[in-house]
Parts: sequence; C-alpha cells; structure tokens
Amino acid sequence: MEKIKQRLSKVMAAAGVASRRACEELIFQGKVTVNGQTTLLPQTLVDASSDKITVNGLPLKEKESKVYYLLNKPAGYVCSTKGSNQTRLVLDLFEEEGHRLFTVGRLDKETQGLLIVTNDGHFANRVIHPSSNIQKEYVVKVSAEISHEHLLTISQGTLVEGALVKPLKVEKVRRGTLKIVISEGKKREVRLLMQAAGLEVKELTRVRLGGLRLGPLPVGSWRVLSEKEKEVIFN
Repeated sequence: MEKIKQRLSKVMAAAGVASRRACEELIFQGKVTVNGQTTLLPQTLVDASSDKITVNGLPLKEKESKVYYLLNKPAGYVCSTKGSNQTRLVLDLFEEEGHRLFTVGRLDKETQGLLIVTNDGHFANRVIHPSSNIQKEYVVKVSAEISHEHLLTISQGTLVEGALVKPLKVEKVRRGTLKIVISEGKKREVRLLMQAAGLEVKELTRVRLGGLRLGPLPVGSWRVLSEKEKEVIFN
C-alpha cells in the first residue's frame, strides 16, 4: 500500500508543535530538519511514520492526544514558548501537564483574562484565522471618568499597523470602566484605541472569545474546555 504523505507544516501542527502558521515560521527560520536535512518549505511532503523530523534539534513526537484548556491569564505573563529567567511564561502555569502546549493567539504581557492553551495546531489555526471572524470582548478600566466624547472617539477607530480599525461595540459600564468588542484583534488594538481617546489603561481583561465567556474562573487558574465550549467559540 502506498504511504500517504502530508505537508510538513500540517504534520507538525498535528503533533502539537504549534499552530499551522507558527509551524510555518519555524520552518522558514531553518529550525526543522527532515531526514537530517534542513528544509525551508512548509509544503514539503513527509510521512510522519517513517521520515525523521526534528524541531529545534528535538525529534517530532508521534501524534499526541489533544488537550484544550481555558486560562484566566494573569497580568505579567508572556504568551511565548521561551523567554529569559526574568520572564514569566503563560506555559509555566502548565508545567505539570506533560504536553507540548502553546497559546491560541496572544494577549500582551499586562493584559489578563480569557486565553486558550492547547496542543492542537489545527484547532488553534481555525480560531485565529481571520475567516472565522471571531469577536473578542474586553473590560477596560481607565484612570478617568469616561465621557460621551471618549466613547465617540473610540467608536471612530484608530490606525493600527497602518490600517484603520474600529470596534464593533463600545459602552460605558461604570465611571471609569467600559466594555469594547473587536473583531480584528491586531497587536495592542484595544490599548491603541484607548490611547487615541486620551485614556490611560489601568487594567485590561478579555472576557469573551466568540461565544465562549471567561465566567468566574479566578485569575491564574485554568480548567479543561468541554466539547460544547470548543464549538461555541465559533458561534
């Protein structure tokens, strides 16, 4: 029987290395070898059962059982797979789980709240891909009383990475607290929207991703996602 070969980036994602996009970056950076040869092409066809694949010098493991966690990320933790001794990584909170995990998308260091951690690259890619058009909702605490003018300025949007981005919804909750819903999810988008309105962010928390809500999970705690919760993200 002829062996079925698959794209290298797909095989890596299935093995829990990272999302498909992040796997492609690892390949482009020359960190992946196939049968002893460095390959720079994500579309390279491989057979996971017979080809010897390494990532950062370590052998690619067989396809892992998939795990999905919902974390209430604390401020001060970084969404990265490696850092210095002075850097606290989100993945440090999962040290005892025994899986090669990664975060689905990123929250910046000082942002807290809803974050998914998994070893399923296909699932991660589906969540972060723009075609999924998943809304993200944040609660923002600022240092001043929020006025109608502030809300108007925020709703008009601002330039992020050279493109105009506008929130889907923004509303005042209390004197110095507002809720904002975005779809773009560009780097530091919410903070830049606040900055454009002249508001200093004191605390930023993501509370919803698609149809999945953070709920009463304490900061720094995590739990397993149910199958229903995994699907509700896309609702």
